[in-house]
Amino acid sequence: MPERELTFAQAIREALAEEMRRDATVCIIGEDVAEAGTPFKVLSGLVEEFGSERVVDTPISEAGFTGIGVGAAMTGMRPVVDIMFGDFITLTMDQMVNQAAKVHYMSGGHWNVPMVMRTTLGATRRSAAQHSQSLHAWFSHVPGLKVVLPSTPYDAKGLLKTAIRDNNPVVFFEDKMMYKLKGPVPEDDYTIPLGVADVKREGGDITLVATSSMVQTALGAASMLEKAGVSAEVVDPRTTWPLDEKTLIESAQKTSRVIVLDEGYGRYGVAAEIAAVIAAGAFYDLDAPVKRMGAMHVPIPFSPPLEDATVPTEQTVFEAARQMCGKA
Repeated sequence: MPERELTFAQAIREALAEEMRRDATVCIIGEDVAEAGTPFKVLSGLVEEFGSERVVDTPISEAGFTGIGVGAAMTGMRPVVDIMFGDFITLTMDQMVNQAAKVHYMSGGHWNVPMVMRTTLGATRRSAAQHSQSLHAWFSHVPGLKVVLPSTPYDAKGLLKTAIRDNNPVVFFEDKMMYKLKGPVPEDDYTIPLGVADVKREGGDITLVATSSMVQTALGAASMLEKAGVSAEVVDPRTTWPLDEKTLIESAQKTSRVIVLDEGYGRYGVAAEIAAVIAAGAFYDLDAPVKRMGAMHVPIPFSPPLEDATVPTEQTVFEAARQMCGKA
């Protein structure tokens, strides 16, 4: 396939535009999604092509327009519901957890909710405690929801197209600090199946399992480790549900040491679940306990140096991995 370099934001916009051209039932609803193109300008230009009946600005009521999305999906549409900041999924929990996630089950399979909720996660943008959280573990906990965390422009486009075509509700988390990240994206139509992890870098001494923005952190740490004589494998689950347990376990069996990186809070979090899966599946192959690295258990500070200290960095991952491999 011919490829060109796109930013993460451009890949998202291209996926939405292509799916809206392909399927007239796909629409976008949310706050400032039309003329404003969202605060991150990810959707710029879509209302000009598709009109305000398919790119719909809503009142400031996350619970209300998420409910509209659920109802629209149940009656034949494929809405993409845009939640400006992931912190405000708190306001959508009843619609997503008690309605969207359960309609297919409670109707005996007669109804589906083919909708996508797009939202953000991630700190270090200087947005303070109410606009900097990574709450993807909440939806990963709920049966009936699929949860996607792309880490590259290529993955973002392919996974979003798959999510829109899925007949189940999918929650799609984008790290707000990655919108300018560039990478190769094919010109031709392609999709990436949900539930298939990707080995971003091969290695033999330690596995770094990383989600979302932490994939880039892990790749940076892996380059530093290579100079210290440590070969690190980087595995990106890409979806927290469905979860590709097989790939995670096989990598752990190969390297015998694992660090799990996730920008969510460590307590009862995604990193804990992945660590448990690996510990159970690769127990007799591990040379050390699986280590978790996530956000510090505090509200995200506004102060830049304090905020930077709350999430894993290439340096802290490098030091932890080097110590685990006995190279410290």
